[in-house]
Amino acid sequence: MGPIAVFDSGYGGLTILESIRKELPEYDFIYLGDNARTPYGPRSFDVVYEYTLEAVKKLFSLGAHLVILACNTASAKALRTIQQKDLPRIDPDRRVLGVIRPSVEAVGDYSENRHVGIVGTVGTVLSESYPLEINKISPDIKVTQKACPMWVPLVENNEFNSPGADFFVKKDLDELFKRDPKIDTLILGCTHYPLLLPKIKMYMPAGVIVLSQGDIVSKSLKDYLYRHPEMDVKCSKNGTVHFYTTEHPDKFRQTAGIFFKEDIRVEHLELNN
Repeated sequence: MGPIAVFDSGYGGLTILESIRKELPEYDFIYLGDNARTPYGPRSFDVVYEYTLEAVKKLFSLGAHLVILACNTASAKALRTIQQKDLPRIDPDRRVLGVIRPSVEAVGDYSENRHVGIVGTVGTVLSESYPLEINKISPDIKVTQKACPMWVPLVENNEFNSPGADFFVKKDLDELFKRDPKIDTLILGCTHYPLLLPKIKMYMPAGVIVLSQGDIVSKSLKDYLYRHPEMDVKCSKNGTVHFYTTEHPDKFRQTAGIFFKEDIRVEHLELNN
């Protein structure tokens, strides 16, 4: 038995972990942030795949049987290859899941007029993962994307309540809804974005539904474990959580406080370069 692992290129995955812990408080978790090599968004598919695979192998070595890629870029650029090529070779009984598929599966239940907007990093938007996955499940949905490159720096620099946040959130949302004024459901395609939710709601047309990945992924994981008891029995349940970073622990602890409202202990972890 081992903990459920949550991996992100940086801090945003802490919003996913927080939601999962509320949904599954009895389970053990480990969180790994590859903060020394963040951001993943601008990097190539090959580099993101290489970094993500290194992290997955490390988390398996720490006892995890199930790894959640709480990073949209890693989910977009690395997940499918790891699932199809690497897991059968490493250990066919272990699993790696992402955050895009649960969001895509949920959106059809919310959009009434079948017009959906996506906001995300440049890497996630360029990957076309959301439109491709939505089209597989709900081909009648029209998807409009907008890359928001300033949103992550605003959050990580604790500026998400600043006038700068107002400027960039309004600017990006205005452009998105100008492209398709019929959008009735908006997916926050980056785990940092929930911290900007008050601003997003302020500058979004009335009546639009916002889907935040933490709630969706946590419910999806709970359902997954219910449907896969063979995996559930491998997940230890002592209510613990351990944090690891590839950066300096003090730096991680300081910034993590923006995302995770607890005082945490974190250890440094080396990944292969």
